[in-house]
Amino acid sequence: MAERLVEVAPDRLTAWLDRFTANNPGPDPAQRVVAVDRFDHDPLALLLLRRGGYAVGLVAGGSLVAHKTGTRYVQSRTKAGGWSQQRYARRRGNQADELVDAAAGHLARILTDRAPAQALVIGGDRQLVADALRALPEVAGLPRRELFDLPDPRLDVLRTALERARAVRVTIEE
Repeated sequence: MAERLVEVAPDRLTAWLDRFTANNPGPDPAQRVVAVDRFDHDPLALLLLRRGGYAVGLVAGGSLVAHKTGTRYVQSRTKAGGWSQQRYARRRGNQADELVDAAAGHLARILTDRAPAQALVIGGDRQLVADALRALPEVAGLPRRELFDLPDPRLDVLRTALERARAVRVTIEE
Protein backbone atom coordinates (compact mmCIF):
# COMPACT_ATOMS: atom_id res chain seq x y z
CA MET A 1 0.00 0.00 0.00
CA ALA A 2 1.48 3.30 -1.12
CA GLU A 3 0.75 6.58 0.57
CA ARG A 4 0.83 10.05 -0.90
CA LEU A 5 0.42 13.49 0.58
CA VAL A 6 -1.93 16.14 -0.83
CA GLU A 7 -2.04 19.77 0.32
CA VAL A 8 -5.52 21.33 0.26
CA ALA A 9 -6.43 24.94 1.08
CA PRO A 10 -8.37 25.04 4.36
CA ASP A 11 -11.43 26.76 2.83
CA ARG A 12 -11.64 24.05 0.13
CA LEU A 13 -11.22 21.01 2.42
CA THR A 14 -14.89 20.13 2.90
CA ALA A 15 -15.66 20.22 -0.84
CA TRP A 16 -12.43 18.33 -1.60
CA LEU A 17 -13.33 15.54 0.86
CA ASP A 18 -16.87 15.34 -0.57
CA ARG A 19 -15.51 14.94 -4.13
CA PHE A 20 -12.92 12.41 -2.96
CA THR A 21 -15.59 10.31 -1.22
CA ALA A 22 -17.87 10.47 -4.27
CA ASN A 23 -15.02 9.35 -6.56
CA ASN A 24 -14.06 6.46 -4.26
CA PRO A 25 -17.36 4.77 -3.30
CA GLY A 26 -17.97 1.40 -1.69
CA PRO A 27 -16.80 -0.48 1.37
CA ASP A 28 -13.31 -1.15 -0.06
CA PRO A 29 -12.36 1.85 -2.26
CA ALA A 30 -9.18 1.99 -4.34
CA GLN A 31 -8.07 5.05 -2.37
CA ARG A 32 -8.89 6.23 1.12
CA VAL A 33 -7.99 9.10 3.40
CA VAL A 34 -5.91 7.87 6.34
CA ALA A 35 -4.89 11.19 7.97
CA VAL A 36 -5.79 14.87 7.93
CA ASP A 37 -3.16 17.23 9.40
CA ARG A 38 -4.16 20.84 10.08
CA PHE A 39 -1.73 23.65 10.94
CA ASP A 40 -4.11 26.24 12.37
CA HIS A 41 -1.69 28.49 14.26
CA ASP A 42 -1.97 32.27 14.16
CA PRO A 43 0.27 34.27 13.98
CA LEU A 44 2.94 32.35 12.08
CA ALA A 45 6.62 33.21 11.71
CA LEU A 46 8.25 32.31 8.37
CA LEU A 47 11.98 31.68 7.89
CA LEU A 48 13.31 30.70 4.45
CA LEU A 49 17.07 30.54 4.06
CA ARG A 50 19.36 29.38 1.26
CA ARG A 51 22.93 30.24 0.36
CA GLY A 52 22.72 33.66 -1.18
CA GLY A 53 19.29 34.72 0.05
CA TYR A 54 16.72 34.84 2.81
CA ALA A 55 13.07 35.67 3.33
CA VAL A 56 11.42 36.16 6.71
CA GLY A 57 7.91 37.18 7.58
CA LEU A 58 5.02 37.23 9.99
CA VAL A 59 1.54 36.06 9.05
CA ALA A 60 -1.54 37.10 10.99
CA GLY A 61 -5.12 36.41 9.98
CA GLY A 62 -3.97 34.54 6.89
CA SER A 63 -2.08 37.45 5.35
CA LEU A 64 1.53 38.58 5.37
CA VAL A 65 1.70 41.55 7.77
CA ALA A 66 5.50 42.03 7.86
CA HIS A 67 8.30 40.65 5.74
CA LYS A 68 11.90 41.17 4.69
CA THR A 69 13.76 39.54 1.83
CA GLY A 70 17.37 40.00 0.95
CA THR A 71 20.49 38.54 -0.55
CA ARG A 72 24.01 37.99 0.67
CA TYR A 73 26.86 36.74 -1.44
CA VAL A 74 28.11 33.28 -0.50
CA GLN A 75 30.97 32.10 -2.70
CA SER A 76 30.58 28.72 -4.35
CA ARG A 77 33.13 25.93 -4.21
CA THR A 78 36.41 26.18 -6.08
CA LYS A 79 38.72 23.57 -7.55
CA ALA A 80 41.82 25.23 -6.14
CA GLY A 81 43.85 23.00 -3.86
CA GLY A 82 46.06 23.46 -0.84
CA TRP A 83 46.03 26.75 1.03
CA SER A 84 43.70 28.38 -1.48
CA GLN A 85 41.06 25.74 -0.93
CA GLN A 86 41.19 26.26 2.84
CA ARG A 87 41.11 30.03 2.48
CA TYR A 88 38.04 29.85 0.22
CA ALA A 89 36.33 27.42 2.63
CA ARG A 90 36.88 29.87 5.50
CA ARG A 91 35.55 32.71 3.36
CA ARG A 92 32.44 30.67 2.45
CA GLY A 93 31.88 29.90 6.12
CA ASN A 94 32.16 33.56 7.11
CA GLN A 95 29.80 34.62 4.32
CA ALA A 96 27.26 31.97 5.35
CA ASP A 97 27.49 33.15 8.97
CA GLU A 98 26.74 36.73 7.85
CA LEU A 99 23.71 35.48 5.90
CA VAL A 100 22.39 33.58 8.94
CA ASP A 101 22.96 36.57 11.23
CA ALA A 102 21.13 38.90 8.83
CA ALA A 103 18.11 36.59 8.50
CA ALA A 104 17.92 35.90 12.25
CA GLY A 105 18.23 39.62 13.03
CA HIS A 106 15.44 40.60 10.65
CA LEU A 107 13.11 37.88 11.94
CA ALA A 108 13.80 38.90 15.56
CA ARG A 109 13.06 42.54 14.69
CA ILE A 110 9.79 41.62 12.94
CA LEU A 111 8.69 39.46 15.86
CA THR A 112 9.43 42.09 18.53
CA ASP A 113 7.37 44.70 16.67
CA ARG A 114 4.24 42.51 16.56
CA ALA A 115 2.32 39.87 18.52
CA PRO A 116 4.36 36.78 19.44
CA ALA A 117 4.31 33.96 16.91
CA GLN A 118 2.44 30.76 17.80
CA ALA A 119 4.22 28.55 15.23
CA LEU A 120 7.11 28.57 12.80
CA VAL A 121 7.42 27.67 9.11
CA ILE A 122 10.94 26.91 7.91
CA GLY A 123 12.43 26.12 4.54
CA GLY A 124 15.55 26.22 2.41
CA ASP A 125 18.94 24.88 3.47
CA ARG A 126 18.58 22.66 6.56
CA GLN A 127 21.96 23.55 8.07
CA LEU A 128 21.53 27.30 7.60
CA VAL A 129 18.03 27.15 9.11
CA ALA A 130 19.37 25.16 12.09
CA ASP A 131 22.09 27.80 12.59
CA ALA A 132 19.51 30.59 12.48
CA LEU A 133 17.27 28.82 14.98
CA ARG A 134 20.17 28.60 17.43
CA ALA A 135 20.27 32.40 17.30
CA LEU A 136 16.47 32.61 17.82
CA PRO A 137 15.66 30.59 20.97
CA GLU A 138 12.28 32.33 21.34
CA VAL A 139 10.94 30.62 18.20
CA ALA A 140 13.08 27.46 18.12
CA GLY A 141 10.68 25.53 20.36
CA LEU A 142 7.47 26.51 18.58
CA PRO A 143 5.40 23.99 16.60
CA ARG A 144 6.76 23.98 13.08
CA ARG A 145 6.02 23.02 9.53
CA GLU A 146 8.97 22.25 7.27
CA LEU A 147 9.02 23.17 3.57
CA PHE A 148 12.55 22.33 2.49
CA ASP A 149 11.58 21.82 -1.16
CA LEU A 150 11.10 25.55 -1.87
CA PRO A 151 13.34 27.41 -4.38
CA ASP A 152 15.52 30.46 -3.63
CA PRO A 153 13.79 32.72 -1.09
CA ARG A 154 12.09 35.72 -2.66
CA LEU A 155 8.82 37.51 -1.91
CA ASP A 156 6.77 35.31 -4.26
CA VAL A 157 8.32 32.19 -2.69
CA LEU A 158 7.47 33.58 0.76
CA ARG A 159 3.83 33.95 -0.33
CA THR A 160 3.88 30.37 -1.68
CA ALA A 161 5.29 29.20 1.67
CA LEU A 162 2.42 31.00 3.41
CA GLU A 163 -0.17 29.18 1.30
CA ARG A 164 1.52 25.81 1.83
CA ALA A 165 1.92 26.43 5.56
CA ARG A 166 -1.80 27.05 5.99
CA ALA A 167 -2.75 24.09 3.78
CA VAL A 168 -4.30 20.97 5.29
CA ARG A 169 -2.15 17.91 4.59
CA VAL A 170 -4.26 14.92 3.61
CA THR A 171 -2.59 11.50 3.51
CA ILE A 172 -4.12 9.12 0.96
CA GLU A 173 -3.53 5.38 0.91
CA GLU A 174 -3.73 3.69 -2.47
